[in-house]
Amino acid sequence: MHQSIRKSLIAVPFALVLLVPAARGEADALPPSISNARAQLLSQFFAQGGASPAVLEYRRKLQEYQAARAAFDEEAGAYWSQISEKRKGRNAKRRSGQQITLDDYVLEHPPVYTGPKRPVDPEPEETPDRPTKKPIPVVADLLRAAQDLYQFTPQRPSSEVEFKRAYARYALASGLTREQAVRVYSFETGGTGSYDVQAGIEHGGKRAISTAIGYNQLLTTNSVELLAEQGHEFIRALSDKVARTSGPARQALEYKLAVLKKMVAHAKSVPDTWSEHEKIGNTAQGWAMHAMVLDVDVGPMLQTHKLLTSVLFARAKGYTRPLTAAELEMMNLTGDGTGLDMVTMPQAMREQVPTSNFFQRGGYERNPVAIRHNTVAKLLAVTDDRMDSNSSKPGARELAAAF
Repeated sequence: MHQSIRKSLIAVPFALVLLVPAARGEADALPPSISNARAQLLSQFFAQGGASPAVLEYRRKLQEYQAARAAFDEEAGAYWSQISEKRKGRNAKRRSGQQITLDDYVLEHPPVYTGPKRPVDPEPEETPDRPTKKPIPVVADLLRAAQDLYQFTPQRPSSEVEFKRAYARYALASGLTREQAVRVYSFETGGTGSYDVQAGIEHGGKRAISTAIGYNQLLTTNSVELLAEQGHEFIRALSDKVARTSGPARQALEYKLAVLKKMVAHAKSVPDTWSEHEKIGNTAQGWAMHAMVLDVDVGPMLQTHKLLTSVLFARAKGYTRPLTAAELEMMNLTGDGTGLDMVTMPQAMREQVPTSNFFQRGGYERNPVAIRHNTVAKLLAVTDDRMDSNSSKPGARELAAAF
């Protein structure tokens, strides 16, 4: 309040100060025309709240911006409501076994805001400092959480090749193809990523931008969800390895198996929904579970099932043709249900259907790739192109050799 008053006083134009009479006699001595003009200026000034010309211009531009933005938001709101309604209609038709046609999609692209930019306030109000964002956990935090909560340290591979070979063995045995695994790895990591690479801390990056780690970039929530839904398979596979091992190595594996069982039990202790798994993923317990992506035995299983669940989902929905790597990546990126919507679409429809049909408004407006490559066909094509170029890089060639 005091700050606003101070700014208003400072903003008084110097010319108006000169118009204020030093004494009553001086005012009486002025010609009526000058006296009236002075009174008019003072009246206008105070009617405008004591604002300076710069502030008045800002207010004018702000009104123009707000009017243009309101008109755009009304148009965009109607568009995205239509997107939502069409999506509900497609889901209903699928449940009843009806065929999906072009009429079940919005075929226009989203409106684009072309109005004026929001003007900059020449006299901004002081705002309180924003609360500090919670830091994103990195590998060191995951390892600390695993040790603190489970008294466990993941068994890291002796080399990158060792992890790649373990991944290749498990992926092939589980039903993934070499092409799917290598090309998705090429897309997700740029063809050079290591088993412990984290989003943002790669290619010279210094700061983590998410908890996504490894060949297929699992988030903490992915790890919790996979432990909850596929934990029985992980336990079975690790139990088989324990049975084939002897000596000190067996004792270490038995302890790892016991920890894995505890993690699976914790992951299953909440309803099997993404939101509930996300709550765990944002705690130290979720970080400890996520540390398993670094383990040479469990990590390859987590990375494999991140993709395999999509393959099995498509198969369960009656899609028997093998998924291309680009199609699998669409399901990996957008979720199985949304991705399958794109995958099952005939090529002729892919050429016409905008990518906006598969996003919420906020997600679409933050996704320059989907905006630039704005049909299903274009989005799949650019994904394939990126896979092509990155598959020749050292990490991708090394993974291909491991298969």
